[in-house]
Amino acid sequence: MAVAEDEKVEKGARGEPRMAVPEGVTMAVGWLPGKVAELRAFLGEVRAELKKVTWPGRAEVYATTVVVMATTVFFGFYLWGLDLVFSRILSHVLKR
Repeated sequence: MAVAEDEKVEKGARGEPRMAVPEGVTMAVGWLPGKVAELRAFLGEVRAELKKVTWPGRAEVYATTVVVMATTVFFGFYLWGLDLVFSRILSHVLKR
């Protein structure tokens, strides 16, 4: 009985026998156009959002870059100082 079910034959429009297409094949064929449509919609939305962005000017980029660099240097020295203090405290505690 299982062999007979595996060989099911569907009838076409004119009554001639037609083999059934496996479900996985139809899913694979329909998958690619769906993904292409999703990608096209996504890229359209990205383009629309990028048109809404206000990009900074050269002076603003320069100013914020200077602020970031100064903050980085300040905190670098601050953490280096804390490291020295805690190292000396720890070495003094461990010597006893």
